[in-house]
Amino acid sequence: MIKYTKDVNDIVTLTLDMGDRDTNIINHKKAAAFLPVINHLKEQKKKYQLKGVIITSAKKNFLHGGDLDYIYGIDDPKVIHELGQTLKSLYRDLEQPGVPIVAAINGNALGSGFELALACHHRIVLDHQKIRLGHPEVKLGLMPNSGGAIRLMWLLGIEKAFHILSSGQTYTPKGALEMGMVDALANDQKEMMDQAKKWLIENQGQSRPWDQPGETIQGGTAREAKVARRVQQLTAETIKKTQNNYPAPIAILNTLVEGSQVDFDTACRIENRYFAQLVCGEVSKNMTKAFWYDYNKIKSGDSRPRGFGRFRPRRVGIVGAGRMGSAIAFSCLLRGIEVVLKDISKSVAARGKEFVEIRLEEVVQEGKILPTEKIDLLNKLTTTDQSAEFETCDLVIEAVFENQNLKSKVLREAEVQMDEYAFFASNTLSIPISKLAASSSRPENFVGLHFFAPADKVPLVEIVKGKLTSDETVARAFDFVRAIRKTPIIVKDNWGFYAARVQNTYILEGITMLQEGYPPALIENLGKQAGMPQGALALADEVSLEIVTKYEEQAAELYGSKYVQHPAVTVCQSMIKELERSGKRKKAGFYSYPDNEESHLWSELTTHFPTKKTKYDRQKLTERLLFAQVIEAVWCLQEKVVATIPEANLGSILGWGFPAFKGGALQYIDQYGTRPFIEKCLVFEKRYGQRFSVPPLLKKRLEAEEEVVTEG
Repeated sequence: MIKYTKDVNDIVTLTLDMGDRDTNIINHKKAAAFLPVINHLKEQKKKYQLKGVIITSAKKNFLHGGDLDYIYGIDDPKVIHELGQTLKSLYRDLEQPGVPIVAAINGNALGSGFELALACHHRIVLDHQKIRLGHPEVKLGLMPNSGGAIRLMWLLGIEKAFHILSSGQTYTPKGALEMGMVDALANDQKEMMDQAKKWLIENQGQSRPWDQPGETIQGGTAREAKVARRVQQLTAETIKKTQNNYPAPIAILNTLVEGSQVDFDTACRIENRYFAQLVCGEVSKNMTKAFWYDYNKIKSGDSRPRGFGRFRPRRVGIVGAGRMGSAIAFSCLLRGIEVVLKDISKSVAARGKEFVEIRLEEVVQEGKILPTEKIDLLNKLTTTDQSAEFETCDLVIEAVFENQNLKSKVLREAEVQMDEYAFFASNTLSIPISKLAASSSRPENFVGLHFFAPADKVPLVEIVKGKLTSDETVARAFDFVRAIRKTPIIVKDNWGFYAARVQNTYILEGITMLQEGYPPALIENLGKQAGMPQGALALADEVSLEIVTKYEEQAAELYGSKYVQHPAVTVCQSMIKELERSGKRKKAGFYSYPDNEESHLWSELTTHFPTKKTKYDRQKLTERLLFAQVIEAVWCLQEKVVATIPEANLGSILGWGFPAFKGGALQYIDQYGTRPFIEKCLVFEKRYGQRFSVPPLLKKRLEAEEEVVTEG
């Protein structure tokens, strides 16, 4: 696990190499392997046979982080605290052997891996664009636990450390150097090791600032009035941003504030206690399941059709150079895939190229690619008004207006030029793929690829399998989505597919509350406080009421006599036909959209939909908004619109913004409890109607759970 070598200058190199894994990770068991090494280093120092230590890695990453598999199953904060103390002690022993230590970082150093680097006196990183450094733990509802937050605070100050830790952002080597997280860059392995040895020889007798009498934290402690005022502001900003639904950012801030006022070792214990609370809390469990376990199941291809070799796209055609098509083009180019961007004229296609160039420049400014790489990527983009350019494309994606005739036209034009192995994908959001495929000469090579706006930023893509779409085409579409570093979920060709269908229930429930006489501002605030990115009325405007009602029309067509019209439909029809306020695109919906001003709720909204409710149960209203989505997600699973629980959960979070702290639409039931959830559904069904009826799949689940309990 740790290779020990010593050179003629009495400099020891410790090379991390965990043979049972592709990447190096660390937990309390693996930490034990360090103990005899550290003891040996101390003995060497006593004999004056040690001048310094270099820690590096034999793998592509330096140290990828902690062992989530181990801590996820622990529910006792005391056990977690004790494990954290083990790692904290290890890192303290590393920085206190009486000799300088350099972290020679040759790959990713994340989470506990970056904590190890911070425990070294000096950090040198290979200047490779793909290397990432930092603390992303907050994205799983966690925080550092072995002194990482405290070390970062001492080095950078409370506010800067809080920004790094609470954002979960990871940095390129150059970005980390600018932030002060590392000390130097190297162009290659040899230069990095040479720099490390040179620094060790020139910097004997090193000790950390927190171990030196009289040294103070960068920027001051929370005892100082100026810092205390800023902490109050940060607290208010964080609560506003998170709606108090995510405990990790506040736990991080509390750790820094409290840790700044005590000695280093006490501060580390404070950090570890907050970490232990987070690990054992529901939010962390939910987020870890969604963003680690569910994500990795999807990424590994659990739902990808078997028996087909991996597809590696080289050249992609895109029809439509508007915001959606240009964003898809950018996503492809960023991963080195050649793009042909077509529109009705070269000048229109050129506007798409301008968007791509702006986005690439933003990526350059973020330090993720070099200026020379931007030029190389732009050279991979061809703009045209001719379908003949698709002759050498591996796939073509249409991203034109939501019009069936137009989509069918561009499909036919492209297919004439495409070779027999290429496939065509539609980015439709409301037209069934099987209907569009009727215009295709090769329907088995036709698939839906539903990107979400803004496509350059939203990580989810729905792969829609039509009635005649082949498994091979689905597998190739899956590989394409993975190639552009997005998360694919495979969905059935059904009304609204998965994400839009379930999202629509949130919109409709909010509109129904408006019809019932609840204040529109209350409806919007409850949605956001529940963790949704937008209020239901604002989202209705964003989607457009025409699309909202179109989904209901498609549901009516599918279910026939079983369909029960949602009470919100009459409001939608009134808004569209009588009031001529169909949404944001028309600059008139539930909100008004004045030029050069922020949008706001339409001032006459309560004139047409009077407020009748002056007393209300906020929890009940919030649960209605969430239950509507969760029930529809279960129906989607039952009807095989979405095939697996991981896809349903992650699709709900990434697709329409279901609260991440709940772990996804189906995980919500686990947290709530199956029986209490069903009982509440029955209450809602009796009061509000059939839309809250319990899907048979959920009843079967309850029977299975209670059968297990009875047998136990």
